Amino acid sequence: MTQQIPEEELIQRIIAGDKQLFSVLVDRYKNKVYGMMRGMGASHPDAQDLAQDTFIRIYRNLPARREGSSFSSWVYTIAVNRMRDHIREKKPVMSPVDQGIEPVSNETPEKRVLHKEMQREIYRQLEQLPEAYRLVLLLKYTNELSYEEIADITGMSSTKVRNALYRGKKTLRKQMERKGGLATYEAYFK
Repeated sequence: MTQQIPEEELIQRIIAGDKQLFSVLVDRYKNKVYGMMRGMGASHPDAQDLAQDTFIRIYRNLPARREGSSFSSWVYTIAVNRMRDHIREKKPVMSPVDQGIEPVSNETPEKRVLHKEMQREIYRQLEQLPEAYRLVLLLKYTNELSYEEIADITGMSSTKVRNALYRGKKTLRKQMERKGGLATYEAYFK
């Protein structure tokens, strides 16, 4: 029942004192926030800690949020800023992300293993990109945000977001060509 409450109503009820409903917001965003942290280079335990810290910050700042603005953009902005703080505090060890696009159910076990390995290679290559390229690619393709939402989160203009996406995809494509995994790249970043 609570999963079907519209986001703005849910937020207003939380601010009004129904604190237990915050878990519904956490459930809606936890996987995407965690995935973004991993994609930006946090280890599994660090990504869990950073995601938890992100939700603590969201909870504390919920009453100060501008009503009517995109809640998801606000969540991702807090998550990106928390990750940037973490990077400044400690240079993370990059590791491939094991979550992402699910394989089609009619694939054979061999194809699933190959799919996972190719996915890991894409994340290894993403690690080599500059932060701005990596961030916009992750926000666009793992969180499916619009250019405007990405611009709000990153502080870039929409034009800069488009340019970073273009250049990031182009650079990633070249890296994948050198590694021989171009077909995998094209499957993910059409």
